Amino acid sequence: MNKAMGFLRHSFHQLLLFSLISFSCVSGTQFSIPRLGALRRTTRTEPKITSTSVSKDFKTFFYSQTLDHFNYRPESYTTFPQRYVVNSKYWSGANSSAPILVFFGAEEALDNDLSGIGFLTDNAPRFKALLVYIEHRFYGKSIPFGSREAALRNASIRGYFTSAQAIADYAAILLHIKKAFSSKNSPVIVIGGSYGGMLAAWFRLKYPHVALGALASSAPILYFDDLAPQVGYYAIVTKDFKETSEGCYETIRESWDEIDKVASKSNGLSILSMKFKTCKKLKRTFDLKDYLDSIYSEAAQYDHPPTYPLSIVCGGIDGAPKGTDILGRIFAGVVAYMGNKSCYDMNEYNHPTDETYMGWRWQTCSEMVMPIGHGNNDSMFPPAPFNLNKFIRKCKSLFGVQPQPHWVTTYYGGHDLKLILHRFASNIIFSNGLRDPYSSGGVLENISGSVVAVYTINGSHCLDILPEKKSDPQWLVKQRKTEVQIIEGWLAKYYTDLLEFRDRT
Repeated sequence: MNKAMGFLRHSFHQLLLFSLISFSCVSGTQFSIPRLGALRRTTRTEPKITSTSVSKDFKTFFYSQTLDHFNYRPESYTTFPQRYVVNSKYWSGANSSAPILVFFGAEEALDNDLSGIGFLTDNAPRFKALLVYIEHRFYGKSIPFGSREAALRNASIRGYFTSAQAIADYAAILLHIKKAFSSKNSPVIVIGGSYGGMLAAWFRLKYPHVALGALASSAPILYFDDLAPQVGYYAIVTKDFKETSEGCYETIRESWDEIDKVASKSNGLSILSMKFKTCKKLKRTFDLKDYLDSIYSEAAQYDHPPTYPLSIVCGGIDGAPKGTDILGRIFAGVVAYMGNKSCYDMNEYNHPTDETYMGWRWQTCSEMVMPIGHGNNDSMFPPAPFNLNKFIRKCKSLFGVQPQPHWVTTYYGGHDLKLILHRFASNIIFSNGLRDPYSSGGVLENISGSVVAVYTINGSHCLDILPEKKSDPQWLVKQRKTEVQIIEGWLAKYYTDLLEFRDRT
């Protein structure tokens, strides 16, 4: 492998880290695409998942994965170890053609998904299913050629970091598993959340012979090529805050000008650094604004019961002592949400060495170009429209490649997507919660009898595939029950077809 790939090992040296730090630094223009992901990264209000919380029923394997599924050059046949995890505790076996439930890993390591994604383990006894979790290439322990930093610095290697390669990986692993478990007739249901939900839907479109159906939770597949309004995401963030607390909404809306007003003073950045207890002195207001933007977006996106993070933020802002100035109230919201710390890292959400940040930055700069920006009158944020030309220039300076903003719609289907899904797709559930900002790019209406939308008015990002709790509201219980019943219908029809086929032969 080393000899075959020797010519690939040319790095950008320090360019990557420098560019990652400076990528989003243009005022008035939205360059940072809000993070996807089924699980919330900030765990202030939720218990941290550890390896000890994962059952011994989960067995880890590594598949010798092909680097390039779509070419026949010598280097394309190079392999790398790709991690997948299997849980056979409830599986009734190949002889009964029991189903296989598969979770598609997305833009982070697989570890937290094993405990954090409950839909599979909660329903495994009901379906008597084999559970499989597959890690996305270039994340976690599934990185070609060593460290992720080295892989992402290498222009030739990271060219294999695409969604098409990823779902081809999933197909190869699933066929391998079916062979290894002698489960030729076991139907496969693929499940994913957020970006992983998009992968699940696309997988069903591209590999219908491998997967019987797909549950695509909070999958914003319409947020490409201007299929959905650019301002949709932040319009919902704003709506969520306004519905939670009018006073909180007004404080946030007014705070941006106040930050600029303070910063304009001769020692303004020092004042802001002290007010917000930043770990390092602010060199620009952008870092503070981006940090606050990330808190508000995350709180809205993952506003799950029973903790309701958005209410925690607004509780801090509204609960500040009487007479507290605007920025003092904003900081009280930060403390309520992030916890009382000695200092606050303004790079908490976009640290240049963070695995998800690094990988997702490449993905958004290559094919996952999601034009998301702040509007003028429909947002509690300062106007920051998405400017594609500037986005392209920044990506070219960062990675030396031209983003392909039309590729997702070209490869998976785009304009008139609903008609395309109606004509060519089947057995896909698009689930959403309308308080999730990314629902603005989701499929919210039934396309056909088997391509259906299941949504809740009060739901948040990927809430339906998280572990069941006794405290779950009834509307969430009903949503999950509906999804399970739809999948049961797919399976019933499959087993009927299987019996008929056997009778004919």
